[in-house]
Amino acid sequence: MKKRGEQIMEAIITVIIVLLVCIVIWYISTSNGIKRSQLKVEEAESGIDVALTKRYDVLTKMLDVVKGYQAHEKTVLTELVKLRSGMTMAEKNAANQKMEQLTKDINILAENYPELKSSNNFMELQKTIADVEEHLQAARRLYNANVNTYNTKLVVFPSSIVANNMHAVKKPFFEAEEAKRQDVKMSF
Repeated sequence: MKKRGEQIMEAIITVIIVLLVCIVIWYISTSNGIKRSQLKVEEAESGIDVALTKRYDVLTKMLDVVKGYQAHEKTVLTELVKLRSGMTMAEKNAANQKMEQLTKDINILAENYPELKSSNNFMELQKTIADVEEHLQAARRLYNANVNTYNTKLVVFPSSIVANNMHAVKKPFFEAEEAKRQDVKMSF
């Protein structure tokens, strides 16, 4: 029979081994959770790219249809082709601002050419713009939700310990440009 002291030592060693195994399992699980969140952020960012590409493709095709009324905005659209690949979030915000300006220009075009407003093609363009903008808004919301989840994991204890060990860095949110943060001024 083992002595009482040896039994206590074995019990302590067993408890320590079990604790270490639990800590290793927790660390791996937390690390994998952070990595999954990072992949979701990247996927959502790709969703914004898809929405921006859709916006560009649809608007350029629709604009070609109504272009008979006015050759307009070709340089802006050409610039956007160059911008849409390999953009950082800041560059995507800038491209978004340019597309917002294009949408405003299309609406101004409609005001300057009343016959354009009654054109079926132009009405279809306006519907398409609304659809594309909604798709882009949904992609932005999904991206920001995933960034929030990811960034939370990086700062909340105890997962922040694992995040710091992984050298994980917070991701930026997709933000509205300054002009959109102001109150809308309406005059009739």
